[in-house]
Amino acid sequence: MALGLLWLGLVLLGVLQTQAQDSTPTLIPAPPLRRVPLQPDFQNFQGKWYILGLAGNEFNKEKHRQFKIYATTYELNDDNSYNVTSTLAWNQTCDHWLRIFIPTSRRGQYTLGNIERYTGIQRYVLRVAATDYIQFAMLFFKKIYRNQEYFKITLYGRTKELTPKLKENFISFAKSLGLTDHHIIFPIRIGNHQLGRGQMHMGTVQA
Repeated sequence: MALGLLWLGLVLLGVLQTQAQDSTPTLIPAPPLRRVPLQPDFQNFQGKWYILGLAGNEFNKEKHRQFKIYATTYELNDDNSYNVTSTLAWNQTCDHWLRIFIPTSRRGQYTLGNIERYTGIQRYVLRVAATDYIQFAMLFFKKIYRNQEYFKITLYGRTKELTPKLKENFISFAKSLGLTDHHIIFPIRIGNHQLGRGQMHMGTVQA
């Protein structure tokens, strides 16, 4: 079970590096931040969100087709940082993963707090690309892990419902950053009873 939880954490972080010792995986290059939209006049969007879509240069549609919807909650602190907690169902229980994102000079853009706790991560940036605050949000994540750049796009919803229009917009956004259908997944919907109490973890990043 410990290995399973570690794998889940790495999936959500985007650190799905191929474990082959003798080769380096060929990844779609991460786009520069200037190519990624930033929500104009970004406001507080704290509260609970469900992860309805994921895309990234290490996601594999076939390999990750059984990935399940999970919940992430953003809690605004007095210094405008966010405590971000993800709740993942795993083997009839739930696990909670906590991390902190620190605001930058760009409103709607954040960096990972306490980055020294995360072995191998040299830089980690979160950017709110688009949101209406009440129904959906699209977030872009970019990191440097052991000198390799990875990026991920997450589609949030206030409910577990994924409308055709929202799905279409998410796919279009992912492809505009160089990803293909192969790199886009839509997690399987699960019941609310599977997102209850469980253990709290720190030291792995996901969002």
